[in-house]
Amino acid sequence: MLAEIYVYEDDCTKQIDGFIGMNDNYTEGIFVKKAVQSKGIGKQLLNHAKEGKSTLRLSVYQKNKKAIQFYLREEFVIQSENIDNNTDEKEFVMVWNR
Repeated sequence: MLAEIYVYEDDCTKQIDGFIGMNDNYTEGIFVKKAVQSKGIGKQLLNHAKEGKSTLRLSVYQKNKKAIQFYLREEFVIQSENIDNNTDEKEFVMVWNR
């Protein structure tokens, strides 16, 4: 399987301010530099990932309240909860459907 990475580059600084990693319909993660968070970069990256997809899935740690609120705003729903085998952290599995 090939992973897809989409980056958000600031036009002025030519710095990468964020990226999203996709593995088919699974969102491996969205990362945005702390200094530019809450400026719509994550939303733009997620919207790009949604193009041409009918569903997206992801896992998010339950303690990451900010991320959970972001995904809920972006029309993801909590499908189930798990324990991450690598970290023993509680996580939600969230799904978006077109």
